[in-house]
Amino acid sequence: MAQQYPARAVRIVVPSAPGGGTDITARILAPKLSEQLGQQFVVENRAGAGTMIGGEVVARAAPDGYTLLMGISTLAINPATYKKVPYDALRDFAPISHVVSLPNVLVTHPSLPVKTVKELIAFSRARPGELYYASAGVGTSPHLSMELFLLMGGMKMVHVPYKGSGPGIIDIVAGHVSVMTPSILGGIPHIKSGRLRGLGVTSTKRAGGVPDIPTIAEAGLPGYEAVQWFGLLAPAATPREIVSRLHAETVRALQSAEVRNRLSADGADPVGSTPEEFAALLRGETAKWAKVVRQAGITPE
Repeated sequence: MAQQYPARAVRIVVPSAPGGGTDITARILAPKLSEQLGQQFVVENRAGAGTMIGGEVVARAAPDGYTLLMGISTLAINPATYKKVPYDALRDFAPISHVVSLPNVLVTHPSLPVKTVKELIAFSRARPGELYYASAGVGTSPHLSMELFLLMGGMKMVHVPYKGSGPGIIDIVAGHVSVMTPSILGGIPHIKSGRLRGLGVTSTKRAGGVPDIPTIAEAGLPGYEAVQWFGLLAPAATPREIVSRLHAETVRALQSAEVRNRLSADGADPVGSTPEEFAALLRGETAKWAKVVRQAGITPE
């Protein structure tokens, strides 16, 4: 079965809008998989409902290896932030590989008179509820990384959710909202162009793509960390032989200089884990974010 696979085009469903980190990662990986496996890997954006629309498309798809999900951290977050999730992330998917880990980056519109994390904290504390921050949707990593930032910094801002980071980035660049923590893949181009100001990365170490931007922990909030991840998954009953083939080819693609360099240049860390390691990550993240949601007092929608 694995020798004959794939016999036709494979779609990779991205559960968010174009322009965010998940979309960028999928579009870097897909051409390499197409080259290696001799069939087109086509990226399809199915945004909405905190990434649950795209997730459900894949969870309900035929388990034949022709519909895959570029999963995102929300797989582990949604059970805590939504009363009803149309799939069980731990039961309804077959993990293939953890593709990348990457920080989000705290960005502000240049019109906001702050240039450091400490200045943003002071500015926001003096104006509770006056600043608006964008996210990729309720319960997404950009949402919870901001909630953790506000919780630890003693601030209040108004949340404006979008159908993915891409539309949120468009609005912060336009100045309609003031603050956001998109993935570093989505944020770096606008920081380098000067359209956004980068104040801090959400990881415990600085990102390779923007080494001059400090971590939020070193810039004013010791102990702060919120790392995002993307990974490839298939519907749960996909034959083991196909999952193994996809895993091997994904790891091979991530080890290629072409893919590694493109991801690393923008601050993402290529991983290429085993299916078992990715499943363990998913379980651990589900427990971690359930605790953060409780502490932040976020009411499930």
